[in-house]
Amino acid sequence: MPKITVAAFNQIIEDELPWAFELGVAATAIGDGTASLIVPYDAKMLRPGGTMSGPTMMMLADACMYAVVLSEIGAVKLTVTTNLNINFLRKPEPRDLVAHGTMLKRGKRLAVMAVDLFSVDSDDLVAHATGTYSIPPM
Repeated sequence: MPKITVAAFNQIIEDELPWAFELGVAATAIGDGTASLIVPYDAKMLRPGGTMSGPTMMMLADACMYAVVLSEIGAVKLTVTTNLNINFLRKPEPRDLVAHGTMLKRGKRLAVMAVDLFSVDSDDLVAHATGTYSIPPM
């Protein structure tokens, strides 16, 4: 059983990450060491050339990693990103973007995760990210 619910994670977004809340970022599913998030499409997220901007995709991947790590440790808010690597694989469709994240390895102080990003209703992977979070002493 995950240590944080979708509702509790979305409340953290609303209360403590107002920029992400304003973009509409929301968790849609959280399991043990897994999470899925969505960001609704907005034309403001496009870069020249008509593709979803890299910062938008990185933000969604990072938020997904945050949900994944909190699924295993609970609402430890000072858990922070120490590394984020992303590979942009193809141009996303101009529609909502979803992220599916999984825990690769969690230790006492570090958690390593992977996130795949897709345009809604597409099986084509648009980006793949890996990242590490630092877990504060509990």
